[in-house]
Amino acid sequence: MTDTTYVHRVKPGAPGKPILFTFHGTGGDENQFFDFGSRLLPEATIVSPRGDVSEYGAARFFRRTGEGVYDMADLARATEKMAAYVKSLAVDHGASQVLGLGFSNGANILANVLIEHGDLFDAAVLMHPLIPFQPRDNAKLDGGRVLITAGERDPISPAPVTKALADYFTRQNAEVTLDWHPGGHDIRPNEIEAIRRFFAPYIDV
Repeated sequence: MTDTTYVHRVKPGAPGKPILFTFHGTGGDENQFFDFGSRLLPEATIVSPRGDVSEYGAARFFRRTGEGVYDMADLARATEKMAAYVKSLAVDHGASQVLGLGFSNGANILANVLIEHGDLFDAAVLMHPLIPFQPRDNAKLDGGRVLITAGERDPISPAPVTKALADYFTRQNAEVTLDWHPGGHDIRPNEIEAIRRFFAPYIDV
């Protein structure tokens, strides 16, 4: 039987409200964005899984062989596992909509689930993602909403690669918003405000 479970935190929401999955960065855990998610969408179900891969003790969602060099077989494994996990919990909680938010490695697993599964998420926030390969086209992304936040001088997620990912989602006919700050691989107040605006339509649904 395929393993589709993660160590996680969950806050059940009100019936018929969205479910929000939050995905931590390398070295983070299920607590990193859990409270932030709860503040963003107080009535939503919040689910925060911990990555099931350890890199020298730091939790991640898939393996890599070097900085920016992904173990593509493990990325494929992790993507299918995460998709099954999201589908199962969304059904269990009777979610009206499925939302995602990820930072760094968490943004990368969320981005690849979007790339491979298209319409699994209704809306997703990718904070400082790095997809260092050309994704395949997926018509199921049509009409989805994606917010990408990024640093213009991010040494881990270079600006041209970030822009290429935004262009990819635009070509798939997703509704894409790109929000920059002048710094690096750090989260700044304008990103938080952009995320609040992005998720505002789901507060009263």
